[in-house]
Amino acid sequence: MDFLPVSMADMKQRGWDAPDFVYVVGEAYVDHPSFGHAIISRVLEHAGYRIAMLCLPEYHSAEDFRRFGKPRLGFLVSSGVIDSMVNHYTAAKKRRNEDAYAPGGKAGMRPDRAVTVYCNRIHEAYPGMPILIGGVEASLRRFSHYDYWDDKVRRSVLVDSAATLLMYGMGEKTIIDCCDWVRRGMPAHELMKLSGICYMAKQPPKDAIMVPSHDEVAKDPKAYAKAFMLEYGEQDPVRGGVLCQMQDSQRYLVQNPPAMPLSTEELDSVYDLPFTRRAHPSYDKLGGVPALKEVRFSLSAVRGCYGACNFCALTFHQGRIVTARSEKSLLKEARLLTTFPDFKGYIHDVGGPTANFRAPACEKQLKSGACKNRQCLYPTPCKNLKVSHKELCQLLEKMRTLPKVKKVFIRSGIRFDYVMADKDTTFLRQLCQHHVSGQLKVAPEHISPNVLAKMGKPNREVYDRFVQRYEQINKNLGLKQYLVPYLMSSHPGSTLNDAIQLAEYLRDIGHQPEQVQDFYPTPGTLSTCMYHTGLDPRDMTPVYVPKTAHEKAMQRALLQYKNPRNHDLVREALRLCSREDLIGFGPHALVPPERSAEGNRSYTPRRQGTGMHSDRDANRNAAGGRNRSAGYTSKTSRRSSEQHSSGSRKGAPGSRK
Repeated sequence: MDFLPVSMADMKQRGWDAPDFVYVVGEAYVDHPSFGHAIISRVLEHAGYRIAMLCLPEYHSAEDFRRFGKPRLGFLVSSGVIDSMVNHYTAAKKRRNEDAYAPGGKAGMRPDRAVTVYCNRIHEAYPGMPILIGGVEASLRRFSHYDYWDDKVRRSVLVDSAATLLMYGMGEKTIIDCCDWVRRGMPAHELMKLSGICYMAKQPPKDAIMVPSHDEVAKDPKAYAKAFMLEYGEQDPVRGGVLCQMQDSQRYLVQNPPAMPLSTEELDSVYDLPFTRRAHPSYDKLGGVPALKEVRFSLSAVRGCYGACNFCALTFHQGRIVTARSEKSLLKEARLLTTFPDFKGYIHDVGGPTANFRAPACEKQLKSGACKNRQCLYPTPCKNLKVSHKELCQLLEKMRTLPKVKKVFIRSGIRFDYVMADKDTTFLRQLCQHHVSGQLKVAPEHISPNVLAKMGKPNREVYDRFVQRYEQINKNLGLKQYLVPYLMSSHPGSTLNDAIQLAEYLRDIGHQPEQVQDFYPTPGTLSTCMYHTGLDPRDMTPVYVPKTAHEKAMQRALLQYKNPRNHDLVREALRLCSREDLIGFGPHALVPPERSAEGNRSYTPRRQGTGMHSDRDANRNAAGGRNRSAGYTSKTSRRSSEQHSSGSRKGAPGSRK
């Protein structure tokens, strides 16, 4: 198995005079099926196209984009599996020091707003050359969208990049259709037949659903919320309609309905392509590619997620219809892993967006599509939801008995409310007995009913019952294994009182998280729409949104209240909410009082008559309070969201306004 060409010499060795397409990617070349560029390039190769890989090109000039000469058909562009802005910046907008998708983990090798910068360099190198953009960054920024880093509504990335087509969603079918379209000379009358794409038009198509224009959504939060719900509601390959949004006075963005998800047979064939499963050897001296280490001995088993958490972009990208690889395909790949010289007997993960989803939520999804105004699990499981872990249990049992396999772990997300909806406890028992490495990570995210409602997560009681069942099963098995809850601070709807409620919960269960995730407003999520507009787009009711750095620091500090560095912030938050009862040395206290100048314990009186009684007032006062958090830092766990942006950061080349 050979890598695809990365240089003119590689191309000449294959006897090519020119590639059909040059694939420009904002990450290192890793020919492994966990990387989108590896899948798309192998799918195109299998279809007979000649693909040259231009990974992490030098973007300060157009020279590197001429590396292979002029391609016969065009360029393909993706920022990689993560939006370039998310890859570069934390939720606090601080620059990250590492990039797991670059050689040696070196940061800064791709530009901000990579897709647009790359496209502008291609325009410079080969004016008029067809460019197809895709991947998470393009997919989630296909409409006018709120950009957290600029704090404004930006136009579609298709406008800023001036690309020919934008491909969204999982692209195996779409990429072949679009490349065939380019090969046929890009006939305009065929555009409306291509699924999973966006294109620019001078007139709206007949019967298109009109979305409020860019100018409207940029000026009016209500128009933005309305536009988002129209876009969100049509992301279904079965029932979705054509959407159209005016981007400027002369052009319209047109989105065709999503492509159908791959069937099990189609997924199996994709993962059976001849991947080398290695990073390109040119990176060896640089330390390899860190991201590969996380997935080298893992299996991608499923796609899609009907959990539809409001802060997650999966609904907008992969969709709500779950499809899975067959048992035969997964066992074949597992056997392949056992043949590698560095295999130590451990399969690190068998999963996907949600590890314990293995099929569509119900029979009607493939026939009628996912329900437009009903979620499958929230607020309670739908009566039509098919709940069964039987097939997954059988798969795992066969996999863990393979020769040379010592242990099979599940480290992807386990949807605990789906586990609790299953009357058969076999899966959870097998999970505890065979597939947990001492601790299981799950994502309740919060415990406040108000916040959970805005997140689209099940109520606390469901999680509490899951904890009890998990602990009882481990006790019965004679195992000491722990639950590690993922928690999020500062999500829309979360007031300081909600954060205090979560801190008290952590106190009561004796857990102190090492890392806390601040809500990250990334494009394509319902929660980001709430963050920007202050409205819940589902019913247009107002939503409290913590936005100032100081208030976010207080909410984050409350989740790590035991850390002495956080005590000033925690005390401030407690006083703003008239919760001085939690300052002291008793069993229910979160933090001790301040020390006097002489180093003695000081007395902290409860405020009389001046405390803030409403969540809104408490937070409003917190937002305007004196910043006592100078120098406060916190580890922030990264959750990969795949997206795409337009333009480049100020001062970087290639910005296209």
